[in-house]
Amino acid sequence: MPVEKLKTFLDENKVKYVTIKHSSAYTSQEIAAKAHISGKEFAKTVIVKIDGRLAMAVLPASYQVDFKMLEEIFGTTKVALATEAEFNRFFPDCEVGAMPPFGNLYDMEVFVAESLAEDEDIAFNAGNHTEMIQLKYKDFERLVEPRVFKFSWKTVSFPGDPSERWAVN
Repeated sequence: MPVEKLKTFLDENKVKYVTIKHSSAYTSQEIAAKAHISGKEFAKTVIVKIDGRLAMAVLPASYQVDFKMLEEIFGTTKVALATEAEFNRFFPDCEVGAMPPFGNLYDMEVFVAESLAEDEDIAFNAGNHTEMIQLKYKDFERLVEPRVFKFSWKTVSFPGDPSERWAVN
């Protein structure tokens, strides 16, 4: 069970955390809303491919990855969203799309958006679509040792056209 692996790791490292159960949800914004947590505080894990190697990009639920920024940061033109087929084997104990942002548990490098690193707390999927974990960002940072930089933009929808999305800094 995915959440047990994560809880064991957190317990072994003496991290205080809260487990929040919620009804099934599949998008990070939906999960944040169901748990009454800000979309800026809920971390979504996006698996990206940088020059062929996989990495976790962790950013607020209300933000989106800016692939051009990642290309500039890594000095390449080969940054893309990884497919499920490319990353599924790395997370045998997780439901697809519910991977916790602990790349160190899955032999994967982790990049965190600086906007997420500004928060005191962080919440994220616990490996399934019905449970999340919330803890202090400082504890997450201590355990995962992610690289932090700017690679995302906040997205907003306007009431006149909910399908129209605009990126804002």
